[in-house]
Amino acid sequence: MSQQSPGPQQIPVVVLAGFLGSGKTTLLNHLLHRSGGTRVGAIVNDFGAIEIDAMAVAGALGDSTVSLGNGCLCCAVDASELDVYLERLARPSTGIDVIVIEASGLAEPQELVRMLLASEHPGIVYGGLVEVVDAAEFDGTRAKHPEIDRHLALADLVVVNKLDRAPDGGRVLGLVRELADRAAVVPATYGRIDPEFLFDCRPSEERIGQLSFDDLHEHTGDGDDHDGHHAHLHTAYDSLSFVSEQPLDPRRLMGFLDSRSEGLYRIKGYVDFGPYDAANRYAVHAVGPFLRFYPEPWAGVDVDAGTRLTQLVLIGSGIDSDALAKDLEGCKSDAPHAADEHGMWGVLRYVQDPDGQDPDAQDPDVQDPGEQGTDEQGPDGPPA
Repeated sequence: MSQQSPGPQQIPVVVLAGFLGSGKTTLLNHLLHRSGGTRVGAIVNDFGAIEIDAMAVAGALGDSTVSLGNGCLCCAVDASELDVYLERLARPSTGIDVIVIEASGLAEPQELVRMLLASEHPGIVYGGLVEVVDAAEFDGTRAKHPEIDRHLALADLVVVNKLDRAPDGGRVLGLVRELADRAAVVPATYGRIDPEFLFDCRPSEERIGQLSFDDLHEHTGDGDDHDGHHAHLHTAYDSLSFVSEQPLDPRRLMGFLDSRSEGLYRIKGYVDFGPYDAANRYAVHAVGPFLRFYPEPWAGVDVDAGTRLTQLVLIGSGIDSDALAKDLEGCKSDAPHAADEHGMWGVLRYVQDPDGQDPDAQDPDVQDPGEQGTDEQGPDGPPA
């Protein structure tokens, strides 16, 4: 997204928002690997106390990321505090060309835009609001949270993601275009879009329709109190963070996952199954009823063998956090050094075919852009 006539020293700051599990982290990881030489910095805001999304991004960014966990950025800091974080990334010595703020899935994007427009940092300029939509879950999300319509109306760019999982993707695209009539609407799978939709890789004309304070006032001038903290999505949701140094039993964990309630909307993190697969940890990603595991070598993780951890964040509405924590405690293995040959069968049902049958296994550099596949994990990075 082009910025409003910034000076040569100013770095555009793009807000990347979207409901839980829509694919923001997947999209950000795609941008990091396809930036065409443009150096991207990121501020990643996880809702839970364990910063799972920041872990997923940090491997690509190194010291070019700022992680903010256990709270919603739109309410946890003010504009001056946000400037402190932006300063770390906007120093000339970092060489960063664009900064992306990945909001938590329950953030109020309007508040983040307000903070950026109120920023007094001379080295940055607001670069636009990108809203990511899960096409497969859009109807249900919108029914529960009608404020999604307002988020779309504020957006500069809407990425309609996971079209491969939506049986009527064309209808969803048309509906989103109606709701976001001022924004560009881009269909996607794997979160794969051209980086130039978000930031300029070379000079171009100023974008028409950039959000301003007047735009924000227009969207909040209908008499409804959208500005109060109580109106934000995250006030209706709770999160639970679970950490275990003891491996989990795969059968017990699958029993927990198979019986999860409808209110437990989002699960993300990493699981240590101990002797059931000593070489790998398993990234877990669940959105509503959708569940996937992604094995990845422990060797690629900067952790000693003796301190391997299971780290999970659970987010839901009306969930009993104490009961869930107790249930997860019950998933710990009674025999952490023993395994039977059939124990992983339940988990492996949710691991994608490594032989290339699933489109995720294809090389993104040779895949036809029109092809669609399961979105949750492309080769560009860990799950969103």
